[in-house]
Amino acid sequence: MQFTSEQRLDDGVLEREFTLGEIPGTLWTPESAAPAPLILMAHNNGLPRQQSRLVARARHSAAYGYAVATIDAAGCGDRPRSAADEQARADLRRAMQTGEPVDEIFESLVGPLVEKAVPDWQTTLDALISLPEIDGPVGYSGWTAVGIRLAVVEPRIAAAGFFAGGYVPHAQRQEARQVTIPLLLLLQWEDEGNPRQRALDLFDAFGTKEKTLHANLGGHTGTPWFEVDDGNRFFARHLK
Repeated sequence: MQFTSEQRLDDGVLEREFTLGEIPGTLWTPESAAPAPLILMAHNNGLPRQQSRLVARARHSAAYGYAVATIDAAGCGDRPRSAADEQARADLRRAMQTGEPVDEIFESLVGPLVEKAVPDWQTTLDALISLPEIDGPVGYSGWTAVGIRLAVVEPRIAAAGFFAGGYVPHAQRQEARQVTIPLLLLLQWEDEGNPRQRALDLFDAFGTKEKTLHANLGGHTGTPWFEVDDGNRFFARHLK
């Protein structure tokens, strides 16, 4: 892991850009000198790690006392995309505009992204937990499809917060029954991009005995800011 830049932000959080082979990422650490628990914060498929809402959440959680990391996994952000990925994205945009069925397109796009992204996250986790400023359990926050796979294959993940969950590949819906760590699922009731009933069915499918659903009115990007604070308290119960 090579750090390429760093800056101390107004809230005392240290923000550092890094590269790990072909993986670019950002690490935020709190002002305290004590080692902090780590939260891996993943954006939705294809979005860059500099996406403003993700950065705001990451900085807030770092100020709360966590180390927070995000990466551009394969096919996301500035990473190269295959011709098949680009075609699937174009097909998805067209289908959503015209009201055509999108299930098969989502499977062809998101399924391969999950398969490629999870190893990148595991490689990043290997490097991050070796840093002296990071200690203790690891949490995951963000993209549900990737989070399900990580929760199943990565024993270092102790708790997870997922967003939406309406469109999740069939493979991850099956894997949801194997998820046994504490979960917090956020659902926007009028989310135009995630069918509500599918999200509720996914919540029901999770195998964990400790799962919480927070549902709020509004569309996909309308998650209330207080949910960030609630998420930090959720992680405090399981990581600190």
